Amino acid sequence: MADNYVIEMLHITKEFPGIKANDDITLQLRKGEIHALLGENGAGKSTLMSVLFGLYQPEQGTIRKNGQEVKINNPNDANALGIGMVHQHFKLVECFTVLDNIILGVEDTKHGFLQKDEARKKVMALSEKYGLKVDPDALVSDISVGMQQRVEILKMLYRDNESSTSSSASTPWTAQASSTVSPWEAMQPRQCIPVDRKMGTQPWVGSLFRISAMMVFFVTVMRVSPL
Repeated sequence: MADNYVIEMLHITKEFPGIKANDDITLQLRKGEIHALLGENGAGKSTLMSVLFGLYQPEQGTIRKNGQEVKINNPNDANALGIGMVHQHFKLVECFTVLDNIILGVEDTKHGFLQKDEARKKVMALSEKYGLKVDPDALVSDISVGMQQRVEILKMLYRDNESSTSSSASTPWTAQASSTVSPWEAMQPRQCIPVDRKMGTQPWVGSLFRISAMMVFFVTVMRVSPL
């Protein structure tokens, strides 16, 4: 039944000039599932997840959340539905601090004044809970790639997203980042869609197996369509 699924992408088709990136793709995610999406470059994995996160609009197909059809026009709509993304290429403002990047777009205000103290407390509590140590006052331009990965994960956690995905799981995943919690460990016992070209020895794979006893694990392989 449809109401068994938290997220459904039904018959999604996304085209760009001269190429059909997604051709009638259906992906369904139940509560508590890890559903890995694998495929070579050009298979359409990142495009499909960008459709789910509202970065692209499909030419055909529908998206359902908890059985109800929804329209995701932009990332704000996705976040409002509890859908978060860890981006392959970090969406961080380099001249902003770590704290400012995490709360950007969801700032809490009171009588027109930004409530940064409360935001700082929440960020530091999440940092402590998940072992994602960050300096909230550091400029993003001054921190390592591994630290930027942590900031991306904390952005997702700060928004209380119940479903998470990525545009690619391993590209920015450094040894420093993989030594702490992964996005997928942070999301348990919620559901997630990790995306990559292959599993093999990728740093994030170990985290999936560490939590697979508590969550159902599926794999879908996407292939590049022949010309």
